[in-house]
Amino acid sequence: MKFNLESLCHNAVKIATQTGKDLRETRSSINPDFKSKGYNDFVTKFDLETETKLVKELKQILPEAGFIVEESSIQMENCEYCWIIDPIDGTTNFIHGLFPYAISIALMKHNIIVLGVVYEIGLDECFYAWENSSAMLNGNEINVSTVNRVADSLIATGFPYTNFSKIDKYMESLQYFMKQSHGLRRLGSAAVDLAYVACGRLDAFYEYDLKPWDVAAGTFIVQQAGGKNSDFSGGNNYLFGKEIISTNGVIHTEFLRETQYFLK
Repeated sequence: MKFNLESLCHNAVKIATQTGKDLRETRSSINPDFKSKGYNDFVTKFDLETETKLVKELKQILPEAGFIVEESSIQMENCEYCWIIDPIDGTTNFIHGLFPYAISIALMKHNIIVLGVVYEIGLDECFYAWENSSAMLNGNEINVSTVNRVADSLIATGFPYTNFSKIDKYMESLQYFMKQSHGLRRLGSAAVDLAYVACGRLDAFYEYDLKPWDVAAGTFIVQQAGGKNSDFSGGNNYLFGKEIISTNGVIHTEFLRETQYFLK
């Protein structure tokens, strides 16, 4: 299968941006009803409708690709290329009318991400990259920060909401980083957290029990911006391994070591 990844990425950017703008306009006039998929795990009709729209439009630009999606049963993982989609990353924020929330789209070739798009709806910011490209934000190149100590870093995380198996150690890690950094932020969207690492607003991010659609696009954009991603063991099983550390690369070894003290 031959196609131009740059062109494909720009098409995906257009799809994500327009879909996100439509979603923002709809959210401003309607208070969304929602249902629970599990304890503290919610879905709205807008998640489902947005996912359906994204699948339809992405099929048009790459008909041969499969899909790994959050809200429906479309699971076509055996294709050479596969889209990984989160229609609304930050659904709880969306329900409450709180930004950020984002559309996240990644393209995987076999088990390697080759394209990523994160559209943060509140600030109308689209982060994106494709294989061998720089990372971009609304057409401008971005890079990770140059902070070289955890003590000088701003860290993001996400609180567990269904899997509390590591909660005690996790809370200890929060207390530690509160004291040993410039502070912690919990924005409510892993895709946005990762995009903010990519553009240098954040220096590090960590969380456990995340799904592929939460991190696929964002980790790729971090990588293309000069940062580094790993699981809690320092390996590369962060896409499907349900644990992620993402940093500017400079502080990765130090941050990994300190995170491992609590979570491994």
